[in-house]
Amino acid sequence: MVDAFAGGRDRDVAVGGQPDLARVRAQAAPDGDVQALPDPQFIDKVRDIVGLYLNPPEAAVVLCVDEKSQIQALNRSAPILPLLPGVPQRQSHDYVRNGTTNLYAALDVASGQVISEMTPRHRAEEFRRFLNLIDASVPAGLEVHVVLDNSSTHKTPSIQRWLVRHPRFSFHFTPTYSSWLNLVERWFAELTTKWIKRGSHRSVRELVASIRSWITNWNDDPKPFVWHKTADEILDSLAAYCQRINDSGH
Repeated sequence: MVDAFAGGRDRDVAVGGQPDLARVRAQAAPDGDVQALPDPQFIDKVRDIVGLYLNPPEAAVVLCVDEKSQIQALNRSAPILPLLPGVPQRQSHDYVRNGTTNLYAALDVASGQVISEMTPRHRAEEFRRFLNLIDASVPAGLEVHVVLDNSSTHKTPSIQRWLVRHPRFSFHFTPTYSSWLNLVERWFAELTTKWIKRGSHRSVRELVASIRSWITNWNDDPKPFVWHKTADEILDSLAAYCQRINDSGH
């Protein structure tokens, strides 16, 4: 397993008591300006999502979903020099752009398996089609809890109608500016640093084939990311950090 976050692997129970909501808000916005908070529902959303990670519901699957948009097909101006004993991999800094593609991914928190789809465009229509793919891929007897961000394409009327027609699906939105709560972002980092940035692609078709090959290999031997921090630990750390900032005089 890939260790995603340091800390104790306790269940999401109270650690040292429930964090004081007023205390966290006071540290984040000491002048009382609620608008200074990035998301008024930050605490509730943190508890909701962390609870899914540490205490997943029975007869359900928890999927972390997002899209990596505008992935560029970059062709390096010179061949990439491979890794050698005592010598790091080397590549030229300049390149030719050959178009872009978009990747939708749904990471199964329990197994590490990834459902994916590549699309030329990035709209609510493509997201709806990806939801259909998820629906077809997850066994019918399971509820589906989806962790995702607040992108406008995730909240359109067409998506709302889709959710009504698929009652086993539940959306759990991350707080504003808090994509770190979505474990699929960690998987995107693996794909980017270990594959996309190390490659050279002469066309979008070549890039798409390369990404699909990497995902197939990942699913042959998936490595689930393990969430350790409880909601209380996260909120206590946030309150302490905000206190240090407010006391700095800046």
